[in-house]
Amino acid sequence: MNISVYFTPLGMTPGDVAHRPVLVVDILRATTTIVAAFASGARDVLPVGAADEAIRIAQSLKHDDVLLVGERRGERISGFALGNSPREMTPELVGGKTLVMTTTNGTPAVTAAEAGSPVIIGAATNFQAAADRAREAFAEAEELVILCAGRERRFALEDAYAAGRFAQAVIPTGQRRSVQLNDAAIAALEIAKRYGDRWKRAVQASAAAKELSRIGFEEDVVAATEVDCCDLVPLYSERRVTVSDHR
Repeated sequence: MNISVYFTPLGMTPGDVAHRPVLVVDILRATTTIVAAFASGARDVLPVGAADEAIRIAQSLKHDDVLLVGERRGERISGFALGNSPREMTPELVGGKTLVMTTTNGTPAVTAAEAGSPVIIGAATNFQAAADRAREAFAEAEELVILCAGRERRFALEDAYAAGRFAQAVIPTGQRRSVQLNDAAIAALEIAKRYGDRWKRAVQASAAAKELSRIGFEEDVVAATEVDCCDLVPLYSERRVTVSDHR
């Protein structure tokens, strides 16, 4: 049994995740926003890396129920319908819609996990549901990869903390010593131990949270720490994120 954490997709290869369960986290903000979109009834989310690719895909779908969603440097991309804010994901705006989404860190992390199976989208907002799904996958495969989006290809405290919390939840009680951990998993568990269950304190301590607050998205940081407000689990497969139950 082994758990591997990657603090960013940088240096990770498709072979590192091929046919393995993968849990992707980008607390500030992409995975939080994806969970919020499905909680408000979005049909599906198509994560892509580049803005021009998102525009091309949206145009190719040729129907009215498509929204371009994305950010660069934290701000909504010019010409896109929505940014990368969970608070924008309201039933009125995204209900029944396909979201073509591109963000600085989160969507590249999701697409980097494409070879995994299953690929689980995790956040604080769906923590217990995502942890339960990851635990089931870990029990079956006896391995799990937790992939952090990070911040501009660098370590991000909020994602590392989330990775540690998910690892804690997945490891069977009393079996820590029987699970092989890579160094990043060990570090993530230590960070989770440092902050305990104080999601708000851990996330707000991060550089990303401070930058988002500086540019006017402090409420997004708060929204990203609303633990277990959703019980749905988005899954990424065949370049599309879906859930089996739209609420």
